[in-house]
Amino acid sequence: MTAPPSEQDGDLRARLVAAGVELVTREGVHALGLREIARHAGVSHGAPRRHFPTHRELLAAVARQGFGRLTDLLAGADALAVTTGGDARTRIEALARAYLGFAAANPRMFELMFRHDLLEGSGSELRRTTLPLFLTFVGLVAEVHPWCDDPTAATAALWANLHGLAQLRASGSLRLATGSDGLDSLLRTSLDAHLGPSAR
Repeated sequence: MTAPPSEQDGDLRARLVAAGVELVTREGVHALGLREIARHAGVSHGAPRRHFPTHRELLAAVARQGFGRLTDLLAGADALAVTTGGDARTRIEALARAYLGFAAANPRMFELMFRHDLLEGSGSELRRTTLPLFLTFVGLVAEVHPWCDDPTAATAALWANLHGLAQLRASGSLRLATGSDGLDSLLRTSLDAHLGPSAR
């Protein structure tokens, strides 16, 4: 007869993920060794294997927490834009600002979320989390450009631009090139380049 799981075992998965989130937020991706996460969660180094057969699966679970926060932030920004009567372009700008804001406020988690070399093998799980975000952008881009033959490619190009801005700011390269970390002008220029000039 199998003994019922203990209270400690029952919340082990959540404790490990929470420990990983805290470590990556405080120290960065380099701190997410399996032993370090286990030590931070207060369990033996072998305990994570009960819920995460591989280290990458545990890292993917930590990254999903980041994507969950980003999803909530973008949903809030989009809802506010809709409430205030924003059109598709205005909603895209609100989403873009929220995306860049998340990257600035959570640089270490943001790095992990896009470290596919570390998360390889967990793509289907992360895809279920991230695809709805991307499709929201695709729908809005298609609304701004109803004549666009491939709104998915157009959205990917816009996202690549936004992600590049986030990465350049995080690395300090943006300040070296422009003398500032400010993104307002660059964001407007990027949106104009991908969506056409706005009516200002």
